[in-house]
Amino acid sequence: MLNNWHIRLGISLAISALSLQLSAQTLTVQSSTDPSQQITAPDYSAYILTPKAPDTPRINGPKVYGARPKADFIYRIPTTGVRPITFSATGLPKGLKLDKEKGIITGKVKKAGTYHVTLKAENALGSYEKDFRIVIGDKIALTPPLGWNSWNCWGKNVSQELIESSAEAMVESGLADYGWSYVNIDDGWQGVRGGKYNAIQPNRKFPDMKALADAIHSKGLKFGIYSGPWVSTYASHIGSSCDNPEGTYFWIEKGWVDENMRLDRTKLGKEEIRYFGKYSFAKQDARQWADWGVDYLKYDWNPNDEWWMRDMKEALDATGRDIVYSISNSSRISMGPVLVKYADCWRTTGDIRDTWESMSTIGFTGQDKWAGYREVGKWPDADMLVLGKVGWGRKDHWTELTPDEQFTHISLWAILASPMLLGCDMAMLDDFTLSLLCNNEVLDVNQDPLGIQGTRHEYTDSTITYVKPLEDGSLAVGLFNISETPQTMGFTCHKLGLLGNQTVRDLWRQKDIAKIAQKERWETVVAPHGVVLLRLYPGNSGEKLEGDWR
Repeated sequence: MLNNWHIRLGISLAISALSLQLSAQTLTVQSSTDPSQQITAPDYSAYILTPKAPDTPRINGPKVYGARPKADFIYRIPTTGVRPITFSATGLPKGLKLDKEKGIITGKVKKAGTYHVTLKAENALGSYEKDFRIVIGDKIALTPPLGWNSWNCWGKNVSQELIESSAEAMVESGLADYGWSYVNIDDGWQGVRGGKYNAIQPNRKFPDMKALADAIHSKGLKFGIYSGPWVSTYASHIGSSCDNPEGTYFWIEKGWVDENMRLDRTKLGKEEIRYFGKYSFAKQDARQWADWGVDYLKYDWNPNDEWWMRDMKEALDATGRDIVYSISNSSRISMGPVLVKYADCWRTTGDIRDTWESMSTIGFTGQDKWAGYREVGKWPDADMLVLGKVGWGRKDHWTELTPDEQFTHISLWAILASPMLLGCDMAMLDDFTLSLLCNNEVLDVNQDPLGIQGTRHEYTDSTITYVKPLEDGSLAVGLFNISETPQTMGFTCHKLGLLGNQTVRDLWRQKDIAKIAQKERWETVVAPHGVVLLRLYPGNSGEKLEGDWR
């Protein structure tokens, strides 16, 4: 930890973007796409702010979880602490059972309703209890999905082995103990149509999809997949429509593909097969995915339209399986009512890159317009997290975001209530990256059950203040410096709409740093491209006011 960050009444999150001439730590991994290339993680240990989790049990993750009646239910209780840990739960609805050693709840609930459950975790050093709501109804994804997607790291080179290793790393790294749960294959898995439903079958890189799903589920994690409604996907594999009812594709019949059934682009231009086919195979594909055990679908095309969106939605619903339906990409605000009706998540932007320009433009200029369409179970998606080792299957490298910019990235996605899907090499998670992803108080802002999107309260050319009301009445506040020089930022509780004295809590350091009166101004210096993420509590208590509070 750095001891000289206490400036004025607050705490800055970082020294400066100019001080990044840091030595390399020993975490070095050989690239999967270029065996001669080795990637070394920079040593950002001096920037770690998140305290180490206690050895006693602590149940992390959301306070609420949704499923549909009669659908398969799986929930891993995200818990830190020294193993072994014994789990118990009181109030579970009929049809659910808990594995007391693994902490995984499974089963099916027939009756709709809200069930109030008490989760308990106990080890040799202590115990922990948490109130938890299970809502069986017509919505799933009652908090923004947290997980991992293969594209930003592996690109079209993804394989079953890499997916299995990523799922294992999600558990071994401790991410699963904080609620990270989705392990999603992006483009690159598709072969030809066939099987029981004449659905898309996997190519040779994925020899057994059902076994892969079962392995992921055995860890209490969720399994995701990718497709799109064109006859081809962006990576030039077959999609969920076709020009003929047999489900055959002319470029495959002509042999214009490689060994993994991907179009040879020297034979045919990729743009020539990016169109909607005459026949939809959404029903066939959805039934196959349900049989495999898919929990999440990324459905990718542009521009998104209502007919094809509804087509796949109806196909997914008909399977009876809970499959989070995530629309991609670059959704238009005029489609907001349609997206809310049919999708669980939708991409608000094109593909993110690991630069300040890309991340900050997407986060600060592209999201506020979606606040009116965000609600519980409906999540505008600012795209994947560009942390750790990325490369899109081409040239592996460490993220170009500075430590301050990475704090901004996570803080902003948290306060926006955006889905958060990692895109890095899960086998190469350094301590700094893990500290960004394993802060339960920061994740609680993202996973708050109210589901409100934080929005701008004040802004200048150099600074932006975001506020986000939380379920317990407290207020999350993000002070973002978008300039190249340190900026003094602050607020008064009165102008934030808070009545009475408040405690200021630094969420990254997980410590209370000030107590302030209603009209007292609190200030801190924020580093260039940095953030100070706070929670003000108790917020508005709802108690009767007496006297003059104007």
